[in-house]
Amino acid sequence: MRPGDERCVSCGDIAVTACVLSLSGDGRARAQSREGEIEINVELVDVGVGDRVLVHAGVAIAVTP
Repeated sequence: MRPGDERCVSCGDIAVTACVLSLSGDGRARAQSREGEIEINVELVDVGVGDRVLVHAGVAIAVTP
């Protein structure tokens, strides 16, 4: 995403924040976002239950404060 853009220039998706609810052990997690409960891929970040993550296209790309 470019600064000031709401959507990714590559895929058009929006990055959202979510709170990790549970980890499945296979690189997946359940998380709560503004839109509701979602399943995300967490293979790129080191997360635990309760962590807030930035999710883009179903993939957690960063842990947020």
